[in-house]
Amino acid sequence: MHFSKEDCLKSVKENDIGFIRLQFTDISGNMKNIAITDKQLANAFANGVMFDGSAVAGFSGIESSDMFLFPDPDTFSIIPWRPQQGKVARIICDIKNYDGSQFEGDPRYILKRTLKKAQDLGYTFQVGPECEFFLFYNDDEGQPTTITHDSASYCDLAPIDLGENTRREICIILEEMGFEIEASHHETAAGQHEIDFRYTDALTAADNIMTFKMVVKIIAQRNGLHATFMPKPLPNVNGSGMHINMSLTRNGSNLFNGGENNHISETAKYFTAGLLSHIKGITAIANPLVNSYKRLKPRFEAPVHIAWSYMNRSPLLRVPAPQGEGTRLELRSPDPTCNPYLTLALVLEAGLDGLKKRLPLADPVNVDIYNLTAEEEEVLKLERLPSNLLFALEEMKKDPLILSTLGSHTFNKYLAAKALEWEAYDNSIHAWEIEKYLKPY
Repeated sequence: MHFSKEDCLKSVKENDIGFIRLQFTDISGNMKNIAITDKQLANAFANGVMFDGSAVAGFSGIESSDMFLFPDPDTFSIIPWRPQQGKVARIICDIKNYDGSQFEGDPRYILKRTLKKAQDLGYTFQVGPECEFFLFYNDDEGQPTTITHDSASYCDLAPIDLGENTRREICIILEEMGFEIEASHHETAAGQHEIDFRYTDALTAADNIMTFKMVVKIIAQRNGLHATFMPKPLPNVNGSGMHINMSLTRNGSNLFNGGENNHISETAKYFTAGLLSHIKGITAIANPLVNSYKRLKPRFEAPVHIAWSYMNRSPLLRVPAPQGEGTRLELRSPDPTCNPYLTLALVLEAGLDGLKKRLPLADPVNVDIYNLTAEEEEVLKLERLPSNLLFALEEMKKDPLILSTLGSHTFNKYLAAKALEWEAYDNSIHAWEIEKYLKPY
C-alpha cells in the first residue's frame, strides 16, 4: 500500500504520535536516527532535517558536513513497543546535500540508482532474505556473553528451544510493523534462530532487513537476552548467514521460470553467470567483517567454492526446488552484518552484466563440495571465495563493476575504512597466540 505525506500526517494525528524517528544507514550497514516531534514532521517532508554528515562513517568531510534527511513516506510505521501515550513512529530517509542535490554516498540511493537501471530495461528485482542470529545471555553487569540459553538444534521445539517465546514476540512485532513473516524456526547451532520474510521488491527488502535487525536486538534485550548478527560468534558450530533469494520479473511474470522442461530460463542462467563472475569482488561488501571469513569455512554449511547447483546446498548459489512462478536463485555467501542496500545493488548489477554480455554458465556441480580433496577440487576446476577480508578487499579493487556501482565516493571510503579494520586486527595479539606460543617459546 502506497503511503503519502498526507497519510503520514493524518496517522500521526489520529494515533497520538508524539515523536518520529528519522532513520538512515551508514556505509557499514549501521542504522542511525534523529528524532523529531510530531509538530516538525510537515517541515521535514518539505525542507528536510539537517544533520552533521562528517560524524557518520563514510559520509562527508568536515568541509561539507551539512546534510539533510528527507523522509520517505512509504516507510512510515508505528513502533509497537514504545509507550502508547505519545507514541513513536519511524520513517526511513533519503539523504541530500546542503544545495539540494542527491548525496551520491547514500547507500539507499545507490540501490535506487541500480533498480532504476533495471527498471529501464523492463526488470523488477524481487528479493526474499533469510536472516540468522544468535541469542545469548548477558552477564551480571548487563554485558553480552557467548553463553547460549538453549541446547536445541534445527527446528527443535520448546522446552529444548528456550528462544521460542522471544522469536514469537519478534514475529508479532514485525507483523504489527507491516511485515509478512513466512517462517521462523530454531537453526542448527544452539542459540541460533532464523526468521524469513516475504518476497518483495529489493528496496523494500533492504529497508526490511534494517528494521528486522533493530527489532530483533530490542526485543531480545526486553527479554533479558543479547541478539547478535555476528557471523561466527562461536567456534566449531555453524555461523549466521543471510541467504538472498532472488528473481527478475517483468509485468508480474517471473523471468527465471524455465517452463516445464527447463528448471531455470536462459535469463536466469545469464544472471547466474554474471553473479558468479563478480562474486569475488562483491565479497568484501557482502561479508564485511574480519569475523565474516571465520564463517566461510568447509563443513559449517557456508559456501567456500564459486559454483552453482540445483537444490544442492554446498555450492555458493543454488536453485531451490520450487518451479514455475516460484523459481528463484539463492545466494548463500552474504552474512547479516552487510549493508543490504550496497549488497543488493551489487548482486543486481552483476546479474545485469551477465544478461548484457550473455555470459556462458558453467555446468552445475551436483556433488557435496564441502569435503572435497585438493585433487577433486582441481578436477572440477573450482575457484574459491576470498579467505579473509584483506584478500576480499584486493578482489574488490580489481573489479570495475564494484566501482561503477558504488560510485567513487563510497568505493574509496569503504576501502579505506575496511583497510584500517584489517590493519587493527592484524596488529593485535590474540588469545589463541598467547595460549599456543607463550609457554613453549
